Amino acid sequence: MDKRTKKETHSKPGAKKTPKPKYNLWQNTGFMLRTSRKYAKSVFPLCIVLALLSAGKSVAELLIAPAILNKIELSASLGSVVFTIAAFALVLMLLSGLRSYVDTNALFGRIAVRSQGIYLSISRKYAETSYPNLLNTDFLALGEKASAACAGNSEASEAIWTTLTDLMTSCIGFIVYLALLTNLNLWLAALVAATTAVSYFASKRINEWGYLHRSEELELTKRIEYANKIATSREFAKDIRMFGLRGWLEDLWGSTMRLYSAFCAKRERKYIWANIIDIVLTFLRNGIAYAFLIGITVKNGLPASQFLLYFAALSGFAQWVVEILDKLSVMHKQSLDISTIREFLDWDEPFDLNGGERIAFEPNKQYEIRLDNVSFRYPKADKDTLSHINLTVHPGEKLAIVGLNGAGKTTLVKLVCGFLDPTEGRILLNGEDIRKFNRNDYYALFSAVFQEFSVLDVTVKENVAQCVDGIDEARVWQCIDKAGLTEKIKSLPKGIETHLGRRVFKDGVEFSGGQTQRLMLARALYKNAPILVLDEPTAALDPIAENDIYQKYNEMTHGRTSFFISHRLASTRFCDRIIFVDSGKIAEEGTHDELLKNGGGYAYLFEVQSKYYRSDNQDGTSDGSPDAAIK
Repeated sequence: MDKRTKKETHSKPGAKKTPKPKYNLWQNTGFMLRTSRKYAKSVFPLCIVLALLSAGKSVAELLIAPAILNKIELSASLGSVVFTIAAFALVLMLLSGLRSYVDTNALFGRIAVRSQGIYLSISRKYAETSYPNLLNTDFLALGEKASAACAGNSEASEAIWTTLTDLMTSCIGFIVYLALLTNLNLWLAALVAATTAVSYFASKRINEWGYLHRSEELELTKRIEYANKIATSREFAKDIRMFGLRGWLEDLWGSTMRLYSAFCAKRERKYIWANIIDIVLTFLRNGIAYAFLIGITVKNGLPASQFLLYFAALSGFAQWVVEILDKLSVMHKQSLDISTIREFLDWDEPFDLNGGERIAFEPNKQYEIRLDNVSFRYPKADKDTLSHINLTVHPGEKLAIVGLNGAGKTTLVKLVCGFLDPTEGRILLNGEDIRKFNRNDYYALFSAVFQEFSVLDVTVKENVAQCVDGIDEARVWQCIDKAGLTEKIKSLPKGIETHLGRRVFKDGVEFSGGQTQRLMLARALYKNAPILVLDEPTAALDPIAENDIYQKYNEMTHGRTSFFISHRLASTRFCDRIIFVDSGKIAEEGTHDELLKNGGGYAYLFEVQSKYYRSDNQDGTSDGSPDAAIK
């Protein structure tokens, strides 16, 4: 690793502040209530029941000692005192038991709201969002925060119900105790109200600092997670040992932890002011209230039972104030997370995936695709990736797109597939702008094997068919055979019923890179779409396996409009036409032989690649050029 890279890795994250939340506490509470009515209607009513039971238990605990003392003051019989004690004990047992029972039942509803209501909505947003959003770093960062707010029982999307219950409990207790204390003096209530308001708004203002700097915190935690992943993953084990990366990892970990510790210290210095304000106001409130109570007792001669009641009420009342402040502060923080979730779910969609003119799916229909003066620039880029592309792909034509890495080949295919819209120009399907069509119907016209492919931890046949029900097993085997995987699949314990991957199923198997690429070819063939896109389909294959795929290419693409993207120029012989992309433009166009005769960039690259296949004839070995390999 060079010094420049190391310096960039350890640089302090930008102090760019997160914008203020779109939704406030009350709006987010309303959102959670609406969500609960859809997925677990009992959640909020049970919160109310829990609050009443908890507050009732606290009030009973407040009254028990003064009631017993009052019996003693009235010279009641021992039996009456024992009965009072037993009655209160029974009430406390019933309230505790009911609260435990209700809380257990409420837990399932809280989980349902978080997992089925919110987390599933986030997953659906990721799965259904327009492809350009997945290239937007702001969208992805917001999605990470939204997912984190649903990661467990203690996160905002579930914990807010517990906080709401505690807040309602505190409010009920506050009202009951306040009603009791107003018998002493109304100014006590005014004092409590004033200190409560000051503490709440001070805490709210200070707590917003954490929200406004969450992007900085997230960046630091991502660095820590990255260092942990590298240090503990088997994937990097050989590189760490081979290149001596242990010192670099320790340096990365240490520098990141120092930055994170400094951030946490700064955050806690901000938060401590909220605690100082609360402590000072609580001290003033309690000091004044206790002094007033003692004065009333001395002056008016309050009975011991009433003095005990008011003394306990003052102490408890102060605690209710603290609880209200604390729960409001916690709920405000949780509201910020809920707002993040809602902002992610509300993220604008550049494509109308469900609207537009419908396209009837006809596997045997042929399509012409035309790019009319198409240019494309990625967000935040300073220049176009593709510039003024004019290209017509005729029905049933096999087109090869070749060029150096970074020339724009894959971007061109993403535009053709409808994943991206041109920043300039039009893409036409049989003469019609593709933006007028239903985007999902348009996607259905394509089968594809992309460079970045994914294998699901399900059975082989489900990976090929990309569904669970209604799988045509005969067609699965046919596509597997065309992709050259028959022998491998038959060797598996359960054939096409064998699970792939070991993250979910212990008996799963793992394919090599070449076998996985063949599986992706089988998947593309099974879809039987009229347009086929193969983006570097032989990148992970050895020359012999690659030659086998080349030989079958005509059969696989027969009658279909096909796009074949490759940096191995020998593969282009099978295509009807080749375009050579250079610096975002179509530099050359023609057949393989025509481009070689032209002696341009295509011919030069073909000659360079051929050298890697040729052997020195003086040592007796045969010519292994690309042409020889595919003849």
